[in-house]
Amino acid sequence: MLDIEFAELTDTGLKRDHNEDALGHVMPSDAAQVQSQGWFFCLADGVGGSDHGEVASQLAVKTAVDGFRKIPKGVMHVSLLPRLVQEANAAVYDASHATFRYGTRMGSTFLACALRFDSAVVSHVGDSRCYLFRQTTGASLAQLTRDHTMAGEQLRMGLLSQEEADTGDGRHVLTRSLGSEMFVAADTVTVPMQPGDVLLLCSDGLHGYVPDATLRQALQTYTDLNRAAAALIALANAAGGYDNVSVTLIRVRNVERMGLYRGRPYRLL
Repeated sequence: MLDIEFAELTDTGLKRDHNEDALGHVMPSDAAQVQSQGWFFCLADGVGGSDHGEVASQLAVKTAVDGFRKIPKGVMHVSLLPRLVQEANAAVYDASHATFRYGTRMGSTFLACALRFDSAVVSHVGDSRCYLFRQTTGASLAQLTRDHTMAGEQLRMGLLSQEEADTGDGRHVLTRSLGSEMFVAADTVTVPMQPGDVLLLCSDGLHGYVPDATLRQALQTYTDLNRAAAALIALANAAGGYDNVSVTLIRVRNVERMGLYRGRPYRLL
């Protein structure tokens, strides 16, 4: 049976006076729910200035968490998560238009991750990231998400180098986020999981200031997830603490190997 452990931590940073990041999760209540629903985690980084970003991120997380709790048994995460992202988008969009008739509107990035059987499904909009840290491949760290930023789009088109994308002003300009339009397209990926794998969900307050190589080294150094999360926050603050920073770490301790036949999962012997 799929067995995981996790830690989550958020920090205001050293330059902001309030935190516009939000974290949420849903744990299965028993062994039956482990198989029928699985685990759910989400992270949102609000945009919009003042406390508008904080409202947007908290609303997005609450909407998605509430939606996951209501899912029918056996629903496929690969179809569920984009729907939850859209529900979160609709909630932020409606709240924004109800609050601001003119001028600045609130919005948020959004990152969702669900685990069941032997795989994780990740769905997102914006520049909050999900990484996979895998010890069995030489302690590798792979980014599973694509930044929906001006720099990220230009990098994929070959207009910028990786270094230019990492340092240019375009890395802060979102091309997709919750609340900006009535509908939003989420990128979704399914990842096979192995025992010992660690998923890192984080806002740009971490990856925007701490290089991937340093993130990998921290995850390799701290095997305790709570200590690892605290170390990652400390690294962001040591780099200047210019932004709110949030981290969720999920370690897979055991998986349940499954196959699919006509859309229905079955246990592999």
